[in-house]
Amino acid sequence: MFRPLRIPPTPWRSWLSLLIGCAMATQAFAWGSQGHEVVAAIAWRGLQPKARQEVARLLALESGQTLESIATWADEHRSAATGAWHYVNFPRDTCSYEPLRDCPDGKCVVAAIARQQAVFASHASDSERFKALKYLVHLVADVHQPLHAGYADDRGGNRFQLRAFVRGSNLHALWDSGLLHQMELDNTALVALLQSLAPVAYGRDLNVVHMAQESCRIVALADFYPQGELSDAYVQRFTPVVQQRLALAGARLAAMLNAAVVTD
Repeated sequence: MFRPLRIPPTPWRSWLSLLIGCAMATQAFAWGSQGHEVVAAIAWRGLQPKARQEVARLLALESGQTLESIATWADEHRSAATGAWHYVNFPRDTCSYEPLRDCPDGKCVVAAIARQQAVFASHASDSERFKALKYLVHLVADVHQPLHAGYADDRGGNRFQLRAFVRGSNLHALWDSGLLHQMELDNTALVALLQSLAPVAYGRDLNVVHMAQESCRIVALADFYPQGELSDAYVQRFTPVVQQRLALAGARLAAMLNAAVVTD
């Protein structure tokens, strides 16, 4: 079980302007660049020697690449064909995953991760396996963002407008980056903090369906959708949840890559 972190109170107005500024640019994606980068950094630190060697070999196919630098590749190369790979929609009355209902034609994050795992663990060409690695680094983080396992009727919180944000910000944007940015930590400090959560027990569960259902259950909490103006109480309540999901994503990504390295 996670240890809730004690988050020092942050004055509302000190981060509101930052949140408004970043919301419009990030509302379509999960976690924003910092979230994806810290998940990748945590995963890199958790790789076993054989897996780290193989990941490094694939990264060397493109000069200067690191696990962190490829963490947003899947968003940067998102297309009409791959857009649905980044999320899964649940009905509002259940968080029980049913493939035919929730992932038609395999077009959801659960099925996409399974496909990319299979490619990465196979004897496919290096270029194909490197592409699969790029997707895995990103999509494993995506499935841990609660609103990427939310509801279709509000487009994962994109249609839920927050009255505090006069520029059309919404709940998805808040969870992508707002709650993360208000901590005012750079990547190095954030990674160190997240690693202190030590998500040992939950981190062993590499079932992607379970990951999506965990995210859905967060969205289903009675107080997940803020009422009226976004409050300091909401920030204090859910910032540790953001931290826990990022820490889990990094730990699980490392475990998945460790398990998937091809051995002869």
